[in-house]
Amino acid sequence: MGATPPQPDTTRPHTGRRRNEAAHQAILDAALHLLAQSDGTPVTIDAIARTAGVGKQTVYRWWPSKGAVLLDALSDRAAQHVATPDTGILREDLQAFIATTFDAAQQDTTASALRALVREAARDPHLADLMATYTATRRQALRDLLDRARQRGELPHDTDLDLIVDQVYGLFWYRFILGHGPLDQTVADRLAATLLHGTGRTLQAGDPS
Repeated sequence: MGATPPQPDTTRPHTGRRRNEAAHQAILDAALHLLAQSDGTPVTIDAIARTAGVGKQTVYRWWPSKGAVLLDALSDRAAQHVATPDTGILREDLQAFIATTFDAAQQDTTASALRALVREAARDPHLADLMATYTATRRQALRDLLDRARQRGELPHDTDLDLIVDQVYGLFWYRFILGHGPLDQTVADRLAATLLHGTGRTLQAGDPS
């Protein structure tokens, strides 16, 4: 008898992982959208699940509370849009980080969500904790960038990194909340130059040392 001819593979490709990833992202997007549109109305797990088109238990599978979802949503958006470069040239890395921070925060949904969070954190201790955690993660990202430059010798070993971080985010939050001045590429470049000048290390383009 001849050999049995190979049979076609009728196994359906596994799509569970893709579905999970899609649901996970839908929940994050829904949480950010609801926070942006909240206008003082509490964001609930039920509302997040309904907006994302998933069951409430699907949300709880990944997050223990609405605060955890909101924190993850804000952090996810920042990770997507804020550059954390490591080119070996502090001036370029700092300019890119500041400029993309400014730009990401001014996108419609993110801007509304951040303003709602700032407003509601003043009267909701849980949201105040969320705000503190979120800002701490963003501060740490910038501090790590500066610390890498210090280890390369681009900044003096005694540079107060926390003070530089405060200056960057102090300007950002002041202008973001009060709206008295722009947050654009020109401001990002000028701020980076001012900060580097203050450390005594005004670098020229392409100068890594």
